[in-house]
Amino acid sequence: MPETASTYHNPVLLMPSIDAMNIAPRGIYVDVTMGGGGHTREILSRMDADSHLYSFDQDADAETNAPAGDSRFTFVRSNFRYLRNFMRYYCHDHDIDAILADLGVSSHHFDSPQRGFSIRNDGPLDMRMNQKSGLTAAQIVNNYDETALATLFHNYGELNNSRQLARAIIKARALHQIETTTQLIETLQPQLGRDREKKDMAKAFQALRIEVNQEMQALSEMLKAATQLLRPGGRLVVITYHSLEDRMVKNMMRTGNTEGHEEKDFYGNISVPYTSLTRKPIIPTAEEQEANPRSRSAKLRVGIKV
Repeated sequence: MPETASTYHNPVLLMPSIDAMNIAPRGIYVDVTMGGGGHTREILSRMDADSHLYSFDQDADAETNAPAGDSRFTFVRSNFRYLRNFMRYYCHDHDIDAILADLGVSSHHFDSPQRGFSIRNDGPLDMRMNQKSGLTAAQIVNNYDETALATLFHNYGELNNSRQLARAIIKARALHQIETTTQLIETLQPQLGRDREKKDMAKAFQALRIEVNQEMQALSEMLKAATQLLRPGGRLVVITYHSLEDRMVKNMMRTGNTEGHEEKDFYGNISVPYTSLTRKPIIPTAEEQEANPRSRSAKLRVGIKV
């Protein structure tokens, strides 16, 4: 069965996120993570003839889901870390009405064994969102030293046994290169407790994926650019899937930087770049979580640019 946009990715928190964008006439909108195009198509369905939508994706596979023949739409094949460069190229700076980011890995990536993202399927240890980029998960696993491996498992996977995982990899790769997802799973499995084996294995894969794609650095750059590009009253709408992403988004909305450092003016007032519409993040309904298990960790945060 050929893959369609609907099977490529089932969009999470579709209506709450698009409602939060507050689509209005003559608006300029950006979807920085087009993927299967579900959010993009819903935005377009609410726009008038004088509005425009720019949708970003670095994955060549996603471009096949771009709406065709709509003069209100522009597809940008790029990592969203270059958001400001492209928006200034298209003559938009401080005038964007809403920016949407759905930070999750698409169903398409998890369901494609050859992409190497999932613990469910055997495939090459790749994990690149942009397959033209150089670094693969296999290169990290086979070339990083023990300290570097332990650091990424600790920082990006939040795994307490990161040092043991790193040592297991060093020992295994001395005998043979670790080239597939199955080989990596077999290497790490003895270091994981049975009660948390699947969760911790998924965290180890997450850590490698984040390192391969420089996700934290890219997210930081995108959030900074979004804050610069949005007009006063414009909206930043972000769906996160793990605590590292969520913390960065919350910090940016609260302090204007992803580290959460509070900056004060001469009078000691804290500079707040956004008014938060979601003090507590919006989460999927029980029905959505049942229908789409991938949505269970999702959180939606919305900020209005001050």
